[in-house]
Amino acid sequence: MSAETASPSPARKPLLSLDEALARLLSAVQPLGETEQLSTFDALGRVLAAEVRSQLDVPPHDNSAMDGYALRLSDLPADGTVLPVSQRVPAGSVPAALQPGTAARIFTGAPVPAGADAVQMQEHCEAIPGEGLGSVRVVDRPGAGAAIRRRGEDVQAGSVVLAAGHRLDPAALGLAATVGAASLSVARRVRVALFSTGDELAMPGEPLKPGAIYNSNRFTLRGLLQQLGCEVQDLGIVPDTLDATRAALRAAAASADLILTSGGVSVGEEDHLRPAVQAEGQLDLWQMAIKPGKPLAFGAVRRPGQEGRQAWFIGLPGNPVSSFVTFLLAVRPVILRLQGAADVAPKAYLLRADFNWPRADKRREFLRARLNAQGGLELFANQGSGVLSSAVWGDGLVDVAPGMPIQAGDTVRFLPFNALQ
Repeated sequence: MSAETASPSPARKPLLSLDEALARLLSAVQPLGETEQLSTFDALGRVLAAEVRSQLDVPPHDNSAMDGYALRLSDLPADGTVLPVSQRVPAGSVPAALQPGTAARIFTGAPVPAGADAVQMQEHCEAIPGEGLGSVRVVDRPGAGAAIRRRGEDVQAGSVVLAAGHRLDPAALGLAATVGAASLSVARRVRVALFSTGDELAMPGEPLKPGAIYNSNRFTLRGLLQQLGCEVQDLGIVPDTLDATRAALRAAAASADLILTSGGVSVGEEDHLRPAVQAEGQLDLWQMAIKPGKPLAFGAVRRPGQEGRQAWFIGLPGNPVSSFVTFLLAVRPVILRLQGAADVAPKAYLLRADFNWPRADKRREFLRARLNAQGGLELFANQGSGVLSSAVWGDGLVDVAPGMPIQAGDTVRFLPFNALQ
């Protein structure tokens, strides 16, 4: 066939930017909408399904910020004034009104007696033994309102302290407890079925046959899912046959909200995941303009016996760092959306690059880096997609725009791992 009569080859699809891929993913999935009531003790990492509103002022009364003496400033004409101690006020007690011309011994967190308008810390006072509770010399006269925490200065009754969609960290649990919330309405856990495909994969502890590798992705992805509060159904390593892969997909779709795999979504004769998903549901294959990463599969698998219902499917690349980074950038936002989280975008910081990166790629790159003692970022020497040690060594990812070289001293966008998990 001559060049003039040859059929044109199909046009290659343009690479999707990460932002385009995320927009497609997040527009496809919706929050699960199912909730449960949990003890505040057990709600770490969960996403609030309903706001938490305070029924009280915090603190509920004026209280002392330190150990010392509650005073009327009008009773202190000068430094060194001596006042009799009329009462002792520990935390949890109810004091009497402060008698004029006296001081009250008070302890941190205790209610401030009515009439007192300052607390002087005990380090600026001298206790004088004597009859009853003795006296106190106020060495330094405090300012008005000194060391008094005012009622409602932290939280006012009726205010919303935690909004629906907030992912609960330890500080949020403490705040919920502060306003008396013994239990919280949270989104139920996302159920994720996880499996790997590949006859070359072995589990740690097994003999490593020639040509085989240990399945690190199974451990990395399972850990990432658990950190996000998911209920993980681990289906292990699925044999490289079409029937076995289809059976695994059906088993996963029966109860999972999301099916997650790594590797095997290509056109090779031994890669059965792609035709299996297409037979059991629907699949789109995307090429993302990121490095490491690039291939991403997204689709859905029909639930057996449940007409019109489906489990979402995401297939990640097989290289360990590619799988890890693509999960952080693309899968994490999907899971947070399914949980009903209000904010699915990771926090980013602008920091100084203490490295050179002259070989800019056409794709958006995510380089493993860590903070140094000077407050700058340094790179792991080998940025290969199979070098998982770079993710352990690093503190996060430097987000490099396409075609953008970096010189030492430049300001770069940094995504910490602890904000991506």
